[in-house]
Amino acid sequence: MSLAIGPATHRMPSARAAFPMRRRIATYFTGGVEGLLTLSSALHQGGHQVHDLTVDIHDGVAESSVVCTIMTTDVEQLLESLRQLPAIVSAELL
Repeated sequence: MSLAIGPATHRMPSARAAFPMRRRIATYFTGGVEGLLTLSSALHQGGHQVHDLTVDIHDGVAESSVVCTIMTTDVEQLLESLRQLPAIVSAELL
């Protein structure tokens, strides 16, 4: 008795839809409040739900930061799109 495994007997699981997951990210930006508005507008236009937002802007400091938790299906794509914004210095997954 032989056991043959061929294309007809081997089934691949179907691709599943990506589910949004909570991801914590940190972004560093320039431009003070205007830079923050650029960042928040990009997140809003991308349809991302933002949770636990922390903003750190200080007078006289070149870079400010935002740490937040967002719902996304593709965090790498989101970070890459944020890095393309002129005000963003860095965008990283925490």
